[in-house]
Amino acid sequence: MATQYEISGTTAKGITRSVERGVSEGMLAPGAALPPVRRLAEELGVSPGTVATAYKELRRRGIVVTLGRGGTVVAEAPSVASRRPPKVPEGLRDLAGGHPDPALLPALAPPSRLSPGVRSHRSAPRLPRLEDAVRDWMGADGVPVEHVTFAHGTLDFVARVLSAELRPGDAVAMEDPGYHHLLDLVAALGLRAVPVAVDDEGMRPEELRGALRAGVRAVVLSPRAQNPYGGALSAARRDALAEALREAPETLVLENDHASDVSDAPLHSLSGAGVARWAHVRTVSKFLGTDLRWAAAACDPVTLARHDGRLLLTSGWVSHLLQETVHGLLTDSDTSALVARARAQYALRRTALADALAGHGVPAHGASGMNLWVPVRDESAVVNGLRSRGWWVAAGARFRLASEPGVRISTAALQPAEAPRLASDFAAVLGESEATYGG
Repeated sequence: MATQYEISGTTAKGITRSVERGVSEGMLAPGAALPPVRRLAEELGVSPGTVATAYKELRRRGIVVTLGRGGTVVAEAPSVASRRPPKVPEGLRDLAGGHPDPALLPALAPPSRLSPGVRSHRSAPRLPRLEDAVRDWMGADGVPVEHVTFAHGTLDFVARVLSAELRPGDAVAMEDPGYHHLLDLVAALGLRAVPVAVDDEGMRPEELRGALRAGVRAVVLSPRAQNPYGGALSAARRDALAEALREAPETLVLENDHASDVSDAPLHSLSGAGVARWAHVRTVSKFLGTDLRWAAAACDPVTLARHDGRLLLTSGWVSHLLQETVHGLLTDSDTSALVARARAQYALRRTALADALAGHGVPAHGASGMNLWVPVRDESAVVNGLRSRGWWVAAGARFRLASEPGVRISTAALQPAEAPRLASDFAAVLGESEATYGG
């Protein structure tokens, strides 16, 4: 029970604010139990219905969850205190962040000419030449590009579309393990994440069918460089997933191709596979720069209209200065050459570590992208063991819904020459207490 923080309030709104304050200030930690409705009502001198209304609002906003007989507890990723990775201890080699190698990113320079005067960009929110470049970019991979739009990054696009399409309490099929920021976003929107297991070829069709039978209204997945598992859809897997989705034509499919140009796997997109409701979204953060908060999306006309309608009412448009910068980089031949080099380097670094781990009998998953997922029995033991040897990797808990434990190793900046020592240290950590945890 929550004994370290005293909930206050005499109205449903007051109780809601009190719990939210406790969560945001860290006095009610994830998993902390809230008092039963009747007990809190007696303590506060209000009716049980008032407390029940407050708890319902907290659930709707993704701050708490109800576990049946387990009562009401603070969500593992409450919307007012989204999970953040722990700070990297000083002196450790950071392989947890998942960031691109700065040496493989182009120099960022804003356009030399700024937009003159004041004019409404709402009437023309997208630069036509960048739209053309996006159509060439996505169309080369077989993505239908009749309807394209821009957003302030992938998470911004996904949040806007899910907010327009779904209501709190609706279910969304999510990769498990999956990208932790997307898992947190779904919870923050008051939506219910339904885990769909993944393997080296992406979402498993039988698992997706189960989620569709459970009534999910949207599916969020990565077609390649899946984070953290590294899977990439094969043509056969794409077709199997499309077959399942055609049985639920109203289900929206959001395809997050976050690594796109630096993924060494070909794109087998669901966007052109006969799915009725879909969006394929790409950002440039992994290969042009993490400060470029821009994403492009191709989608069906209904999704486009709903996204752009919400965008018009909020920020209105994506900065034309940002669009100019992205256009300059996307169409620059020197940048294209650097991106091709980055793609080859990331593949080399990932496979070097996977091969080194395999040499020690440690299996790892990472068919594409910048990460390896290594199944383990005890995440904390492995993370702490590697920490004592100078390595900092990510515990898998923040990526998982119902899947087995593991750790994520980001290989983007790991030189191939470093792989043998890391693999040796990893094997040693597993061997220190084989009976308790291990590969």
